[in-house]
Amino acid sequence: MDGELREDLAAAGVEVVVRPLAVMRRASMSPAGLLRIGAALARDAGGLARLARARDAALVHTNTSVTLGGSAAGRVARIPHVWHLREIYTGFERYWPAYRRLLLSADALPCVSQATRAQLGDTAKASVLHDGLPLVPARAERGAARAALDLPADAFVVAILGRISSWKGQDVLIRALAAIGDGETIALVAGDPWQGEEARLRDLRDLAAQLGVADRVRFAGFRTDVENVYGAADVVAVPSTQPDPFPNAALEAAAAGCCVVAANHGGLPEMLEDGVTGRLVTPGDPAALASALAALRRDPAARERLGGAAATTTRARFSPARLLERTQALYDGLLTGR
Repeated sequence: MDGELREDLAAAGVEVVVRPLAVMRRASMSPAGLLRIGAALARDAGGLARLARARDAALVHTNTSVTLGGSAAGRVARIPHVWHLREIYTGFERYWPAYRRLLLSADALPCVSQATRAQLGDTAKASVLHDGLPLVPARAERGAARAALDLPADAFVVAILGRISSWKGQDVLIRALAAIGDGETIALVAGDPWQGEEARLRDLRDLAAQLGVADRVRFAGFRTDVENVYGAADVVAVPSTQPDPFPNAALEAAAAGCCVVAANHGGLPEMLEDGVTGRLVTPGDPAALASALAALRRDPAARERLGGAAATTTRARFSPARLLERTQALYDGLLTGR
């Protein structure tokens, strides 16, 4: 699809060809969904293979959250296929064995986290290739950021960024807010639901009203000025209720120097060290989240220490240069001798 990525690549002198492909989503993991994907896969394979041959492509690199067509295209074009695993398939155990076999048809399976890699079991094809920061996020000055978001200057603000969904944990934060019960903590919810899932936002509003905290939950919608969200927040919460493979919300907030409190599962423990670069709490437990937030509210020095350590460590460990170096090494290993 057209967008900023295409424009950036074209500006760098990279040829860009846009071709519609069958998309693999969590919603596709059903008998009917898999049949539709299978039919589309056959069409994609031929089209991508012809494209690869015409451009004399050295390899095919696809993402699990995007398309399945690269697998067959690589075989048809007789070039290596790199399949980037970006999902943790919690709740899809029924279909996982067949999908795992399909994944293992690739020549290499870089995974965005060890938690993602663990799904594949014992295979030499899989490795961990953490995402890198495309840029170091800015953090606006606190007073200006709060003015931009119409937040009280003296409140304790806990922000949560990302798509409103059934498992990103916005409801856990609202319940934690009610459990804190200090009357001064505000939850800033930045993000929108997917189109067609607006009921999730209504459910969150209803939950806040039922718990008596509607006046302390601010729904900011989708924000392009994330620097204001980071600047206004005393803490950024990432309370995912299902294992999150390697969430950008936590990675970017940590790189910006925010104090991050996150659920202790998925890729989050690979990103944050509890008590050193952030806080990790029991997943899906509003009381545990409330306890951590209350402690940080009382200790501004701890927030400053954790945020500063997170910024230094995250920028070094997940730099773009490191990601590019490891990706190039992966390609070189596959292409040596070809």
